[in-house]
Amino acid sequence: MNKDIFLTNSYGGKKEKFLPIDENNIKMYVCGPTVYDDPHIGNARPLVVFDLLFKVLKCKYGNDKVTYVRNITDIDDKIIQSAKDKKIPIKDLTTKINNNFQEDCNYLICEKPSFQPKATENIKEMIEMISILVEKGFAYESMNHIYFEVNKFKDYGKLSNKKIDDLISGSRVEVSSNKKKC
Repeated sequence: MNKDIFLTNSYGGKKEKFLPIDENNIKMYVCGPTVYDDPHIGNARPLVVFDLLFKVLKCKYGNDKVTYVRNITDIDDKIIQSAKDKKIPIKDLTTKINNNFQEDCNYLICEKPSFQPKATENIKEMIEMISILVEKGFAYESMNHIYFEVNKFKDYGKLSNKKIDDLISGSRVEVSSNKKKC
């Protein structure tokens, strides 16, 4: 397939020709599910879209040239709360929901990603990365929690084309009283 691939660039919102950094090593990293409750139809859209992109890239550049990573978030506050509400161990909940998610992927005839790392399998690396952010002043600790200091990152919101002042605190998750005010 010699056709060019055009994608909308989030930064600027314009359709642009896809030019890989390295045609022999194309990488896709996609946020996968947070496995606290059964998947729903809204979870299928990104699955299908990124599966289609994976297939198109492999068709154009070759099966062995594209690496597709989709993470599985198997620990967070929603998971802990869901496990408490259901009175089951976190591991039982996340295993069940992840299995349901994988079955849905198969039902939708999605290809398996090259890798599906779980958050719980990479805690050490996350702590190391977070420690670097704290050391460099991009994150801070408050009441045994670590928060990203968005005002210290001048390009925060660049890809979403949003300004910090336009973002509504608490619109997605409850705002912690431990966080600094912007």
